[in-house]
Amino acid sequence: MRFTLYLAAAAATLVAASPAAAQLVTATGNPTAKGVVVLPLTLTKTSDLDFGTVIASTTASGTVAINADDGSRAVTGGVLGVPNYPGGRAVFQGAGTIGQQVLVTLQAPSVLVSGSNSITVNSMYFDSSAASSVNGVTGYLETTRTINGTGAFDVGVGGNFQIAVNQANGVYSAPFVVTAEYQ
Repeated sequence: MRFTLYLAAAAATLVAASPAAAQLVTATGNPTAKGVVVLPLTLTKTSDLDFGTVIASTTASGTVAINADDGSRAVTGGVLGVPNYPGGRAVFQGAGTIGQQVLVTLQAPSVLVSGSNSITVNSMYFDSSAASSVNGVTGYLETTRTINGTGAFDVGVGGNFQIAVNQANGVYSAPFVVTAEYQ
């Protein structure tokens, strides 16, 4: 009798442990696989940011600002702009797939240098074609552009520079970085 109970218990365990038959279901709604292929993105500098030639004062500091929209120059304080060398904005031209959005970033330097002398970069900024925002990193700005119907976009960069009293003469410069990526 004990042997029969053991056999019955073993048979019940095998029946309970056997897998249920799986039900096969096909999804409704005609699912598809897709993706977007875009042209390689390009970005080319067509002009540098140049605050032109200025004369520093012996009594008052001042600033030189280059408008990112039109490249015009404004001077304040003791700074005098030399009319024949007004400088201009930096311009970058890009190309890619029509209608795509592009995130453009700017990493600005904190100073321009000439030998051991420096000029403080108060700010650098994009043109007003699209809103710019600071990404929480000093000297780091971003803006978006939509690639136009010809497959192109452009962006201007301006800046504001501090000229000290008796600023040493020289050619002041520093590199900055502009990048673009699809969104």
